[in-house]
Amino acid sequence: MTTQNSTLSDNQIIRMLQDARVRPSIHRMTVLSYVANRRTHPTAEEIFNAITAEFPTVSKTTVYNSLHTLVEAGLLRELEIESASTRYDLARQTPHSHFRCKCCGKIFDMSLPEQLDSVVAPGFKVDTADLYFNGLCPECAENN
Repeated sequence: MTTQNSTLSDNQIIRMLQDARVRPSIHRMTVLSYVANRRTHPTAEEIFNAITAEFPTVSKTTVYNSLHTLVEAGLLRELEIESASTRYDLARQTPHSHFRCKCCGKIFDMSLPEQLDSVVAPGFKVDTADLYFNGLCPECAENN
């Protein structure tokens, strides 16, 4: 697992793909690196727009197919923080929640309290949990 603030090198990206038994194509590496190293929880459209500067001939289909492969391999997670907009986050990192600012739209990683295990009833095994907060970030709260 990685932490929310670490930057992954090309070699680490390749290793992650190989460990997940995913062929490290240039497009998969670029998509995974973009999501992992920017931590902005981008949409597929944002990823596409960002990587076309480096790969002008890349298609949206290639980006969507790469995202699908990376999600299926457990390298990325889909986040449904807002309706009609799937965002992506690195899957293998310290468990955390997300905060969406209703003013600027930015999404921030938030740590989880250690007592979270006490919420789950005995006998239940949690595979994934998603906790989303909505409100104003400090900058927007100061300006409103």
